[in-house]
Amino acid sequence: QVQLVESGGGLVQAGGSLRLSCAASGSIFSINTMGWYRQAPGKQRELVATFTSGGSTFYADSVKGRFTISRSKATVYLQMNSLKPEDTAVYYCRRYQLDTEYWGQGTQVTVSS
Repeated sequence: QVQLVESGGGLVQAGGSLRLSCAASGSIFSINTMGWYRQAPGKQRELVATFTSGGSTFYADSVKGRFTISRSKATVYLQMNSLKPEDTAVYYCRRYQLDTEYWGQGTQVTVSS
């Protein structure tokens, strides 16, 4: 079993920054992908940014140039700059390994205008 613990969400004004963290623990396997998704009220969960299995990164068009995903060992980060009200959502960390996906509990990000 894998546990994902997220932190770093909060309330910020438009134009501000936040940094999310997601620490994985438990039965960690070296071959994996980790990334961030978000879900706004009344909308489907969407991919924000992720590491691919080859180690490269992928970003949703809506966050390119503003968000940066990085990782250190079993922790993945999401640096969010120039935040907009439309970035308001619950942000979830996802890890995929050994044909199984794991999700964090989510952390709320609210951007005020």
